[in-house]
Amino acid sequence: MPFKDYTNFHQMLCETVDKYANEKAYRWFDENANATSVTWQNFYDQAKSVSKSLIALGVEQGDNINILSYTCYKWVLTDIANMSIGVGTVGIYQSNLPPDCEYIINHSDSVLVFAENLTQLDKLLEIKNNIPKVRKVILFNGEVEGDDWVITYDQFLALGQEIDDKTFEKRTILVTAQDTAGLVYTSGTTGVPKGVVLTHDNLTSTCQSVYQSGDFNDGEEMFVFLPLAHVFARTSCYTAIRTGNRTSFARSIDSLLDDFGLAAPHWFVSVPRVFEKIHTKIISGAEAKGGAAEKIFNWACQTGSQVSKCKLEGQPIPFGLGLKYKLATKLVFSKIHKALGGNVKWCISGAAPLNPEIARFFHAAGLLILEGIGMTENTSFSNVNRPDNYDFGVVGPPGEGLFHKIAEDGEVLLSGRNVMKEYYKMPDKTADTFTEDGWLKTGDIGEIDENNVLKITDRKKDLIITAGGKNIAPSRIEGVMTTSKYINQVCVVGDKRKYLSAVMALDEDNIKAYADENQITNGAIADLLEHPDIKALIDSEVEKKNQGLPSFETIKKVTIVPEFTIENAMMTPTFKLKKNIIMKNYENDIETMYE
Repeated sequence: MPFKDYTNFHQMLCETVDKYANEKAYRWFDENANATSVTWQNFYDQAKSVSKSLIALGVEQGDNINILSYTCYKWVLTDIANMSIGVGTVGIYQSNLPPDCEYIINHSDSVLVFAENLTQLDKLLEIKNNIPKVRKVILFNGEVEGDDWVITYDQFLALGQEIDDKTFEKRTILVTAQDTAGLVYTSGTTGVPKGVVLTHDNLTSTCQSVYQSGDFNDGEEMFVFLPLAHVFARTSCYTAIRTGNRTSFARSIDSLLDDFGLAAPHWFVSVPRVFEKIHTKIISGAEAKGGAAEKIFNWACQTGSQVSKCKLEGQPIPFGLGLKYKLATKLVFSKIHKALGGNVKWCISGAAPLNPEIARFFHAAGLLILEGIGMTENTSFSNVNRPDNYDFGVVGPPGEGLFHKIAEDGEVLLSGRNVMKEYYKMPDKTADTFTEDGWLKTGDIGEIDENNVLKITDRKKDLIITAGGKNIAPSRIEGVMTTSKYINQVCVVGDKRKYLSAVMALDEDNIKAYADENQITNGAIADLLEHPDIKALIDSEVEKKNQGLPSFETIKKVTIVPEFTIENAMMTPTFKLKKNIIMKNYENDIETMYE
């Protein structure tokens, strides 16, 4: 299917509105699980109203606007309204601290900030004197009296009532394919965040590439829970506009499992950590039941694994195995499907490596996780496994219309219409991230097989070279270790050292359960981390996982620490570990492991 050269994102949106005008476009839930939904025509009319209010506030084409909020309907509504009149959306993670917000607001030259609620407003009030370009703050929820710098969303919408349709339409016509649609700031794992400039053509071409790489049908539902400040979530929402699929919003990460049941999606995107958490919960639940229930669970997993192998090899499923699998699905796997709403056809994992064993587990249960890869700089999409052509441990062939190759040093290079325009106000950084002939440097080390399928072996900057000269990819080892239900997060260290060690955070719920079962009376998690019995448990778990690794990749020593979180600055809002900060914070402990 040939790609269409859309003039701008608004044109692509109008196509969908014309085709699906009276069908449901978006749905969200209140604290009592009551649903509210809007049709595509409703959505377009509301987006037009938001655009008119922006015009009334004097927002010009080429201006930038911040959204400081968790994922919600008003986030998408405001974003689309911005793009429709040539205004760039700049998301800020709701977990960001005031100094982080200040940097992004000022660096992006934003003139307005949309804030989710009073909690986010407090951050802005704290830095108000340091963000002089911000004319107004518009609250999605809540209100404040006596401060005309802050207005409610309803007050904001009222401002545009005097703007006529012709004024709005003139603004939409002026927007070109190469104009800025938004800035997406990188999560800053290794330094100052960079503002990636994405154009309208970046977005519309990526949506078409994703659409042609997947299996989308009318009447289907997409579920979004990742933060929309992250390009992965935004690209999935933009794709749902291209496909005409309805989007449902999670209320929060804390209510995620309940919200899956409410939304009952056909497809969704996620980061590996969510799949890892679900996997750990399932395994722990089966083991906690014990007895016959655990035996049935293990039998079902073995049966599912055999079926999974047949599917991967393209072999027919033997009649007897098929009957066993139906029983396994009824007794065990149906409960996993129900927990995710019961309709999931497939889901995509991206933003970090997914342990192949976890993908195989879900595949055995009848849930297909298609691993893909992308980065902020290429609109979050370059490669993905296909619903009818997939494997585990690889990120698939390039998306339609996209290209990849391997540089002499093993780095993966990319090109296509999805690649960013530049880093905002950082020409030197922009130049550094492209080769002389214009290919985007990904920082990933990888291999391309005879079927044009890409396998990522590690991050270029994360490769560990031991004192013995061995090149080691830590991400694979970390993935192996976290398949233990007691181990939550792992940071492997060992560069220029004789052997590998690890700084580990434990799964607190499972550690507490183990402590109760074994009558370890010190119940506080901080005390349990220091308890010799817990240390012995983790040593034994590490030794079990070491059995599947070459000797030079095994973990010899471990330091157990509290969980890595966004709040303690050791994890990004997209759940990636800030390894340089972890290693700095635990520098003395690491040195002790090598004494």
